[in-house]
Amino acid sequence: MEVEFWGVRGSVPVADRAMLGYGGNTSCLSVHLRDGSRIVLDAGTGVRALGVALAGVHEDIHVLLTHLHLDHIMGLMFFGPLFDPSAHVTVWGPPAPGADLRDRLARYLSAPLSPIEIRDLPADVHFRGCPVGEWRVGSATVEAQLVTHRGPTLGYRITDGDATLCYLPDHEPALGQDIVRDSREWISGWELARGADLLIHDGQYTGEEYVGTRGWGHSCVTDTLAFARRADVDRVALFHHDPTHDDAALDAIAAEARDAWTATGGAPEAVTAAREGERIDL
Repeated sequence: MEVEFWGVRGSVPVADRAMLGYGGNTSCLSVHLRDGSRIVLDAGTGVRALGVALAGVHEDIHVLLTHLHLDHIMGLMFFGPLFDPSAHVTVWGPPAPGADLRDRLARYLSAPLSPIEIRDLPADVHFRGCPVGEWRVGSATVEAQLVTHRGPTLGYRITDGDATLCYLPDHEPALGQDIVRDSREWISGWELARGADLLIHDGQYTGEEYVGTRGWGHSCVTDTLAFARRADVDRVALFHHDPTHDDAALDAIAAEARDAWTATGGAPEAVTAAREGERIDL
C-alpha cells in the first residue's frame, strides 16, 4: 500500500510563501493498493493535482469522503477523471437522513456555486452511502464508522494484506471523553485506529488554541498523541493543519510532538507532520 498526500491543510486552502513547505491545499490522499486499485480519501483542493496526475490512467477510482464540509469536497468540480467519459468513479460518503449522497453533493455542484451541474459530469459516476461494517475495494478491506465531529462524519480503516491505514482527518475524541482513562472501546475512533501501521489524524490546534476551540470538531496535538498511544499505532501523521500555521510553526509543532512521543518510549521517527507530496509505503 502506497499513501501519497495531495492536500494536508484544514478549513480553507492557503496560498502563502511561508506555507509552501507543508502545502496549502485542503484534505486529499491517494492510496495505491497491491492490485493496482486506487482509493482517494477526501476531495479537498488537493484532488485537482491528483486528477492531473491520473490523466490517461484507466482504472476504477473510489473516492471516500469523510464528510461534506466544504474543505473536503471543494476540489470535486476540478477532479479531472469526473470529466473523462471513459472514467469509472464511485464516490462514497456518510449516510444521512433525508437526501442521498448525490443530492447532498448537488447542492455544491450546481448553480449558483458551480457552472457545472452534477448531472452533466461526463464520467460514469456513482454515489453511494458507506455500508455498515466492512466492504471490499480492490484488494483492500474498508471499514467506516461515525466519529466525533460536527455533522455526520466518518473515519476510515483500510487494510490491504498486512498493511493497515487509519484516516481520521476531522476528529475530536477528547470531547466528552477522557482518552487516557476511559475504556478504549468507548473512545471515538479507537476501533478504527487500533494497531494501525499508520494513523493520519487531526492535529489542527496547539494546546493554547484548543482552549478557545473546544467543541469545534478538531483536536489539539496532545490529544492526538494520547489517542495514538491508546490505539497502539506504529506511526502518526499529524494532519488538517490550521490555515494560520506556517512552515516554521508546523516545524515547531512537529518537534514538540516528537519530544512528547519519545518521552513515553516511542521512536522519534514515528511522529511527523504531513506534507504535500510526501509518500509513505506500508
